Amino acid sequence: MEKAHISDKIIFLDRDGVINHDSHDYIKSWAEFKFIEGSLKALQLLNQNGFTVILITNQSIINRNMVPLTTLNDIHDRLKAEVKAKGGFITEIFFCRHRPDENCDCRKPKPGLIFKAQAKYDIDLSATIMMGDSAKDIECARKAGCGQAILVQSGLHKDVLNDLATRSISPDLVADNLLDAVNHILDRSQADDSTYLKSP
Repeated sequence: MEKAHISDKIIFLDRDGVINHDSHDYIKSWAEFKFIEGSLKALQLLNQNGFTVILITNQSIINRNMVPLTTLNDIHDRLKAEVKAKGGFITEIFFCRHRPDENCDCRKPKPGLIFKAQAKYDIDLSATIMMGDSAKDIECARKAGCGQAILVQSGLHKDVLNDLATRSISPDLVADNLLDAVNHILDRSQADDSTYLKSP
């Protein structure tokens, strides 16, 4: 089967705490989905600069029986439509529906979702960026072999760096939020057109 075509510049993004505000009670409807300031602009900038955006997100609300799959699909359809209306583009959303106790291979920090995206789109993971707000995201990036792991500090996780230090893991970049991180990426890309994965 022929692989779907995407650009060579791939960014994997976590959802909650990166694109939208997270909640300890989970995001269970579109009414609860609130974009973090600057995130729509960041996605627009990524699209304008030739990046492919793929979401990698844990959504155990399904197997916790908090919402049906149709509700999550509705949230994601509305998300993609809103992003597109603002000039951005999300190529695909890969999500894990499992609870932590189910011990699946796709729930972050396990890299199963990224491997699924790699298989579908024939991605060179060493040339990708993974961005998230939690230790699980950064650990997932390392386990998957992503070229860079970027931590954004716009989520609910306030002690991520210490948590990562206990696992001997560190991000390549720490940014305030998605827009801040994207500006860093684009600045480095413009400084050296030969690569957008340049160590800070």
